[in-house]
Amino acid sequence: MLGNALSGWHLVVIVFIVLLLFGAPKLPGLARSLGQSMKIFKSEIKSDKTEERTTTPDVAQPNQSDASQSTGSTDSTTKS
Repeated sequence: MLGNALSGWHLVVIVFIVLLLFGAPKLPGLARSLGQSMKIFKSEIKSDKTEERTTTPDVAQPNQSDASQSTGSTDSTTKS
C-alpha cells in the first residue's frame, strides 16, 4: 500500500528534506547510530525468542507431573 504511494520523485524530495534538516556532515553519524540501534533491537528480539522457548517446556512439565500425581491419588483411592 505504501509502496504505491511513494514513487521515485517522492523519495528524492524526502531525501532532499532530510539533507536540509540534518545537513550533510551529520548524516554519517545519524546512519551509524540508526544501525547500532537496529543491531541492539535485533539482538533483543533474538534473546526474547530464546527465553520464550526455554521457559515454555519448563511450564508444561510441572502441569504434566501434577496431572500424573492427581491420577495416582485417584487410582489409590479406587484400589482401597
